[in-house]
Amino acid sequence: MHALELVRDQIGAYVYPVHRLDRATSGVLLFALSAEAARELGGAFARRTVEKRYVALVRGAPPDSIRVDHALSQEGDKPPQPAATNLRTIARYGRYALVEATPETGRTHQIRRHLKHLSCPIIGDVRYGKGDHNRLFRTRYGLHRLALHASSVTLDDPATGSAVTIRAPLPEILRTTLEALEREAAGAA
Repeated sequence: MHALELVRDQIGAYVYPVHRLDRATSGVLLFALSAEAARELGGAFARRTVEKRYVALVRGAPPDSIRVDHALSQEGDKPPQPAATNLRTIARYGRYALVEATPETGRTHQIRRHLKHLSCPIIGDVRYGKGDHNRLFRTRYGLHRLALHASSVTLDDPATGSAVTIRAPLPEILRTTLEALEREAAGAA
């Protein structure tokens, strides 16, 4: 069952999708209760007044902070589209790191592709990542998913105009994987 159907069935009303995620990504999803609210929120996304924050576990040594301004090609014969993502390293675990990503644009697989562009693919990414590292995390930590999580979305409430931040806690498997990496890094120090 899709998230839209689950939410609709839980609240007993039709909902309008506003913020979607790649199938393998966890975190904040946004739905509106009216077509008007969905249009207003969709406009805020189009105007780039919505701040989205993601966390990702990556292989490699990303810079402490960087703005990746790298156009991304689309399917077909369309020219590459401008794309920018701000990245900040939160923690380092030897060959791996936890980064926070704040996209300025909303291109398909933007964060995943920008991290690959930096030679820091996301763990569990079967399309842009590395199979040997993905297998290691499946075997050692039981992580059988993409290590990308939409941690928060900040926007202006269409009804009040007040800034609202919606947060989603890390799924347990990501939390326990990070805890294990922290223990291992502390033991190696």
